[in-house]
Amino acid sequence: MPKVFVKWGKEKFELEADPAEMPLLFKSQLFGLTGVPPERQKVMIKGKTLPDDSWNGISLSNGATIMMMGSSEAVPEKPVYDKKGADNDSANEEEQLVYPKGLKNLGNTCYMNATLQCLRVIPELEESLKSYSVQPATPAPSKLITASVKNLFHDLKVSQERDGDSVVPFIMVNVLHSTFPQFATRTEQGIFQQQDANECWTEVLRMLANEVDYKPPYAESSVKIAQFLQGQFAVSLTNLEDPEEPPTSTTEPFMQLSCFLTQEVKYLQSGIKSKLIEEIEKHSENLGRNARYEKKCLINRLPAYLSIQMVRFFYKERDNVNAKILKDVKFPITLDLFDMCTPELQSKLLPMREAFKDYEDKQIERMRQVKLGELEPQKPNAVFEYEPFSFSDDPGSNNSGFYELKAIVTHKGRSSNSGHYVAWVRLAENKWAMLDDDQVHPVLEEDVLKLSGGGDWHCAYVLLYGPKRLKKM
Repeated sequence: MPKVFVKWGKEKFELEADPAEMPLLFKSQLFGLTGVPPERQKVMIKGKTLPDDSWNGISLSNGATIMMMGSSEAVPEKPVYDKKGADNDSANEEEQLVYPKGLKNLGNTCYMNATLQCLRVIPELEESLKSYSVQPATPAPSKLITASVKNLFHDLKVSQERDGDSVVPFIMVNVLHSTFPQFATRTEQGIFQQQDANECWTEVLRMLANEVDYKPPYAESSVKIAQFLQGQFAVSLTNLEDPEEPPTSTTEPFMQLSCFLTQEVKYLQSGIKSKLIEEIEKHSENLGRNARYEKKCLINRLPAYLSIQMVRFFYKERDNVNAKILKDVKFPITLDLFDMCTPELQSKLLPMREAFKDYEDKQIERMRQVKLGELEPQKPNAVFEYEPFSFSDDPGSNNSGFYELKAIVTHKGRSSNSGHYVAWVRLAENKWAMLDDDQVHPVLEEDVLKLSGGGDWHCAYVLLYGPKRLKKM
């Protein structure tokens, strides 16, 4: 495999080029080094332009110098519709509603497609990625993943605005496989194996969390996007065998909550609560041996965006497979986590919760007055402003405990490493889209609520909740 030198402006890089692979793979390596996406690269070898699909007619020798031109910054795209308007309730919502574009499946890559389509509904993440840039010659894994997600989100946005075709996520797949080799395993037939979507979700978020900065409109400075995705538990440990041992208190961060599907669990909230208090065994210094402890977890920081895994898979040793629990477990469109919080956090949540109640009371009174003809109905094209959803001293937090369902990754099949993953994303009130790789279908909220499991239909696996927004009166 020849080693070549690539000149890009004042920069010069040394890397290997494999003529047995498609040139697009070579261009993806350059993307990792320079931040210039392949579609904006012009690669010249001995006066010839390198295409994406073939090395035919181009010979490579060890030590050859290759020229590359292209900018890592995209030309700003002119929006074709008012996104702010589309985010608000209005009578002409159907005209403003623009459905997202799908992602091509490159061979059992539906787990990645579903994950990224769901993460794209986080507006702060998509907005912060626009200004993200990769410094040349710094191909750290987190930077490669972040730059690839940025490029993919940009391509999806442009295709959506221009009513273009589905996007082929070749670079994203390649970078994901090189960063996480466990996702690049193949079957005996040489095709990519199916992977666990939640593992992909966890790894991608871990890369993005501390790589991307976002400046909230109500904050004085930027914060890491992790502030919007990470909560915190207050944890207490009590020795059940030695009352003389004082309880210990610590904190634990979390990026995801788990809903355990035991026989008694029928609802999402009870599945989460079931493991917040549990009995564990650990070494006791007082007793000089292992002892039983009660571990109690309460939330003392709520993130703006909360992902919850339905723990549907368990390892079946006899069959050497992650078998699936098909149990029907209901989940709500509006989620309230107040009861799972510490008393201190609960007291902080009360003012915004009271504000929600006041708003609902005023809406009921307004409806009564409209019905009696005492008040004009609300204008169909009304544009709303919203109260901040975070505490003023904690950007990226949730200040009410109320969440709304924004997206779901579902699984159809009998094991996590087989079957099929699909994304379901909320576009507006009662308007959702089912993103089945490159196939996009409109669905209603009632269809989404049927994803609770109980059979071989699509089952909710990862749920993404965002802050419930309070309209200003």
